[in-house]
Amino acid sequence: MTLVRAKKHLGQHFLTDKNIAAKIVDSLRPENGYRQVLEVGPGMGILSDFLLQKPELEVSLIDIDTESYEYLQKKYPVLGKRLINADFLEMDFAAYFNGPLGIIGNFPYNISSQILFKVLDNRQQVVEVVGMFQKEVAERCNAKPGSKEYGILSVFLQAYYKVEYLFTVKAGVFNPPPKVLSAVIRLTRNKTEQLGCDEKLFWQVVKAGFNQRRKTLRNALSSLINKEKMTAEPMLDLRAERLSVNDFVKLTNQITANR
Repeated sequence: MTLVRAKKHLGQHFLTDKNIAAKIVDSLRPENGYRQVLEVGPGMGILSDFLLQKPELEVSLIDIDTESYEYLQKKYPVLGKRLINADFLEMDFAAYFNGPLGIIGNFPYNISSQILFKVLDNRQQVVEVVGMFQKEVAERCNAKPGSKEYGILSVFLQAYYKVEYLFTVKAGVFNPPPKVLSAVIRLTRNKTEQLGCDEKLFWQVVKAGFNQRRKTLRNALSSLINKEKMTAEPMLDLRAERLSVNDFVKLTNQITANR
């Protein structure tokens, strides 16, 4: 079988170390309530090899790269329709999966944030994510209030998922090697069904706060708040990076009550 070429425009860096691949797959926790697993961007199948050795999992693969898709068709004929040639970001999960879902992948670094927002959009179905990201992105996902890495992605993910930074991966185990360090994280869906506030406004507040993160929230959120009614709100004198998820929920409710 002809090897698949890694394509720069697709952000492909194929993992070559089987020990790391096994470690990533072993980080899945199907006991959290899912059997179906979707691997995103399998490339030549180094993770897939280990996934398909686990009879407790029903594995599907999705790759936008036609060359990878054709390679994997020959490598795993048993998959049939569970091998999908499509764009993960455009995928309608309900059309392919019935019930809880785990997602795994050595994710393309050029669309890593978009992948995470796709997960958030489907948080009622996606129970767990185990994935390789650029180390900087992994640190942002796991960042705590007050740190320079803490931002929009940190708040949105931590509102609905427990985030664990599992381990760092050096560039030399990829072909071609990326110019950055990588890291594997695990997201596990928490018990939060509703945030207890206007969730659309919550997203607006978080985005506006961090889009002008050097300003206090009183200034960054000037278009969203009633300044006269909220002159005494102490959280507005802080910058966005100081607020936890719960603080943002409380602030959103304060804004709603004082409009």
